[in-house]
Amino acid sequence: MTEPIIETTELSRSFGDLLAVDQLNLQVMPGEIFGLVGPDGAGKTTTLRILSGLMDPTSGRARVAGFDVTRQVDAVKDQIGYMAQRFALYGDLSVEENMLFYADLFGVSGAEREGLMGQLLHMTRMEPFRARRAAKLSGGMKQKLALMCTLLHHPRILLLDEPTNGVDPVSRRDFWAILYRLVRDGVTIFITTAYLDEAERCHRVGLLHHGSLIHCDAPDALRRNMEEHCYEVVTSEPQRAREFLRACEGVISAEPAGAALHVFFSPAQISESGLRRAMEKAQLGVTTMNRIVPTLEDVFIALIAKAS
Repeated sequence: MTEPIIETTELSRSFGDLLAVDQLNLQVMPGEIFGLVGPDGAGKTTTLRILSGLMDPTSGRARVAGFDVTRQVDAVKDQIGYMAQRFALYGDLSVEENMLFYADLFGVSGAEREGLMGQLLHMTRMEPFRARRAAKLSGGMKQKLALMCTLLHHPRILLLDEPTNGVDPVSRRDFWAILYRLVRDGVTIFITTAYLDEAERCHRVGLLHHGSLIHCDAPDALRRNMEEHCYEVVTSEPQRAREFLRACEGVISAEPAGAALHVFFSPAQISESGLRRAMEKAQLGVTTMNRIVPTLEDVFIALIAKAS
């Protein structure tokens, strides 16, 4: 049986009275893209910094590529490429000069360096911009350059902290195409993101809320395996309907989705017909009420509501 390449056991990290990571148990398998998803302040960056050996946990343990992140930090760093939210690119240096600088830091020289730089520039389609100063690159190009610098020492594992935050949709698509290619070449990717549509691209997703893991599974399984039913409700008074539904017994969440509402409710507590009758009694005209497969965003909101 394949062993996890990343594993945390009861991992916790506190900053004074703030519990940033709360008894986190995770397993990431070799060759997968694992997404840790949650809003700002959920504990994503703290988790990544612990896994990269930049921060010690308060309690619990973590192993990366078979090495303990607290006791075998140097061995861990040899196995990983860590890309922080604000990667330290040098704006006055060109794309090539930045790559040469990081190659020197990693001890990559000679023919190996030239060959690897050429491969990375070709893979990211950055060859035409080799001589451009980093400060003059677009946001998406800067992220590609940061990724190339991270890859210069052949890491087995990439730890990426919200790498596409603030990047335009086309550049985000290109960036993910590169990640898929890396996975095909055997790299394992652990990525944090606040974008639920981006989480759909991962093989598995961990949903993090206030430092706690509230659910972990493949995106499609998360959408389809909820105990509660999800309905799209269209009404002439969506705001009043939202407040009414939130107060109904058995309703987990009711959130806007365009002109409609996406409503999760427990079928053990209330039926679709019972909910419709309650709304009609409250003089909330229901145009349509249809069961749907929820989006990952719908699921995350409903799971947070259940956990609260």
